Amino acid sequence: MPVDPPRIADAGRADSTVPFSFELYPPRTESSTQALHETVRTLAAAGPRFLSVTYGAGGSTGGRSLEVLRFIREHTDVEPLAHLTCVGNTYAGATTLIREFLDAGILSFLALRGDPPFGSDEPFLGDLESAAQLVQLIDRVQAERAPYEEQAVPGAPGAVRVSPRRRVSIAVAAFPKGHPRSTHRTQDVESLLAKQAAGATQAITQLFFHADDYLAFVERARVAGVTIPILPGIMPITSPARLARVLELTGEDLPGELAVALEVEPTAEGRAEIGIAWAAELVRRVVEGGAPGVHLYAFNQHTTVLRVLAEAGILQRTAVH
Repeated sequence: MPVDPPRIADAGRADSTVPFSFELYPPRTESSTQALHETVRTLAAAGPRFLSVTYGAGGSTGGRSLEVLRFIREHTDVEPLAHLTCVGNTYAGATTLIREFLDAGILSFLALRGDPPFGSDEPFLGDLESAAQLVQLIDRVQAERAPYEEQAVPGAPGAVRVSPRRRVSIAVAAFPKGHPRSTHRTQDVESLLAKQAAGATQAITQLFFHADDYLAFVERARVAGVTIPILPGIMPITSPARLARVLELTGEDLPGELAVALEVEPTAEGRAEIGIAWAAELVRRVVEGGAPGVHLYAFNQHTTVLRVLAEAGILQRTAVH
């Protein structure tokens, strides 16, 4: 049965104990900027813990990423989270970028090793070789800043209130089915342990298609000593083309049942319903299994991800007006 999307004006949570967050990417053209701003406002009104903004490899969208992060910070009450990658970045370049983000008031990051340019087998790394190194660099750049910040006191010219700076929060990636370039089964847990030791405060998984993949990975990670929260990353797949692209980029196994359902459904509306229902079931199952929240890949559109949360019982279902 189709589910009515939540009316954002009163999209209260049906289950306020389940945190959620969304990923966005910078607008590719000036004309798409306004549409993204509306999406940011709509998603922010639903009450996410944070909105993350991707960063193009080699700095291709770095400036636009910062613009979106500033918009989130200045026009919503939601925490903006900046992606940073090692690919194409040097220590000097990454240090400059981190300072720029910190100067803009961005205090949450996702540190990624990153992928080589599409179609290339070369790692295309600068002198940053791992996400763990990037985590340490973010911490080090913040440590070089003044440990206190000053805020003007309203009605008292020249007076300032001094308070300790908030420490940065640094998320890292996790791979429930293994990274495409992993060489052995335990490598991804070992990598996550290294990122935790470097200072990571939480992990966000790459997308997966079956809840057991996430739950089994978390169990292996906990046994190995990973203690940071591991957020499941969930992507509503609403077309065969999107599924094919995702499989190409991630190396995930084909989810046969979902693939067949999308192929035989003749309408875009029907395929959207299939993808929403699949993602909502994933959300329900990982939350029941103990996930500390859910992170949804939004593709710069709000309707689909909000409907997933509504069908999963995390947002209230209301009629559209």
